[in-house]
Amino acid sequence: MFHERRINIKTPAEIKIMREAGRINATVLAKVKELLQPGVTTADLNAAAEEVLKSYGCVSPFKGYGHPPFPSSITVSINDEMVHGIPNLKRKLKDGDVVSIDCGTVYQGYVADSAFSAGVGQVSQEAQTLLEVTEAALHAGIAQMRKSRRTGDISAAIQKYVESHGLHVTREYTGHGVGKDMHEGPQVPNYGAAGTGLPLKPGMTIALEPMVLVGTYETRVLPDKWTVVSADGSLTAHFEHTVAVTEGEPQILTVL
Repeated sequence: MFHERRINIKTPAEIKIMREAGRINATVLAKVKELLQPGVTTADLNAAAEEVLKSYGCVSPFKGYGHPPFPSSITVSINDEMVHGIPNLKRKLKDGDVVSIDCGTVYQGYVADSAFSAGVGQVSQEAQTLLEVTEAALHAGIAQMRKSRRTGDISAAIQKYVESHGLHVTREYTGHGVGKDMHEGPQVPNYGAAGTGLPLKPGMTIALEPMVLVGTYETRVLPDKWTVVSADGSLTAHFEHTVAVTEGEPQILTVL
């Protein structure tokens, strides 16, 4: 949803810390990705993530966040579940599922936030196309993260890429600044007009996160008050990186 938040410009020293937070977050996601097999429960995935976080002396900013408090360290969203799926012991992965995993890491007081989607076993051609387009849309947005460009340039690049493939971007959920807080300014929607929005400045750190749907951009929230699903039950996917604006190339912080 759309809320104005403070933009915090990071120093090189702060970005160095965030890069380490991002490396740890990427390590967590890599471990979870290894476990995406039929029969594995979504609670198993959360337990594995928490084990890796604990080994680094870190925690996830997700756990305990919001109202009601989010109960887990990662979100696990399957098929029509776009984001914020809650892990549980009864939900088992099945062959052909599209699974989206989102994780955050707090390291030395700074947050890294990233996500990926992947297929379990053999997925449909529709699902494979969705995964490829969503990941490529993330990188189309990242390419616009240069000083003197604007947030609308990022939004427009994501929207144009996704819609050119006949898919849809969410209208209600956005990318966001990240730093000492998980959600800072600026907000970066997945749709918009080039040349609009706030100017990008070196030291901005933003979590870009295309959320893409096959059948419609419309969503609804399940009774658990967290899980967001496509309104028509169609497949969804979600990719995310925390990225720093620099004097030159955009710097992806959430990589190994």
